[in-house]
Amino acid sequence: MLTREVPLDPAASALIYIDVQNFSARRDGGEFKDLPAEEFEARYGAFFDKFEAETLPNMQRLRDAARAAGVEVMYTTIESLTKDGRDRSLDYKITGFNVPKGSWDGRPLDALAPGEDEIWLPKNSSSVFVSTNIDYVLRCLGVRQVVIAGLVTDQCVEGAIRDACDLGYLVTQVTDACLTFTPERQAASITAIKGYCRQLTTDDLVRELEGSAK
Repeated sequence: MLTREVPLDPAASALIYIDVQNFSARRDGGEFKDLPAEEFEARYGAFFDKFEAETLPNMQRLRDAARAAGVEVMYTTIESLTKDGRDRSLDYKITGFNVPKGSWDGRPLDALAPGEDEIWLPKNSSSVFVSTNIDYVLRCLGVRQVVIAGLVTDQCVEGAIRDACDLGYLVTQVTDACLTFTPERQAASITAIKGYCRQLTTDDLVRELEGSAK
């Protein structure tokens, strides 16, 4: 019987981090630079409190377990191919997002930085599968199963899950290694996307990976 509930085969799996970068995952990132301090705290304070205390540590544990098990670890960040962002998707132009080529904002967080031989793909649209060659890269790597974690759950993370599923990958979402701006949005997204993927917590997937490494 066909099912999404398939344990990872580390040799055929990749863990992909979505947009865990200076622009959107730091309090001083470019996404928030024009907000007054009081407005920032009211809109995003609770989000960053949870991200820093819970979600980012889960991402780090997951990365370490994936590396130990031999799973390919990959990263994508919002970053234009140009300084002025003329190559951005129409949606990003309307939203006002421009992370210039080579900028500090486009770099992954130091706390979740790619290893020396790990793949990092900049993207200029919401879905990494639309605006990068990640599908080609994954197929060259022999990947059939992808694990998705990152920011934000109900936008770029959901987009990656849906596209990966439609391209024929078995997808696992790590529900507590993803985060969006309110608990209500987080819960709604986790519920809405469950038909496309296997959903596990960090603890569950770390145990699975530790078992596969024995």
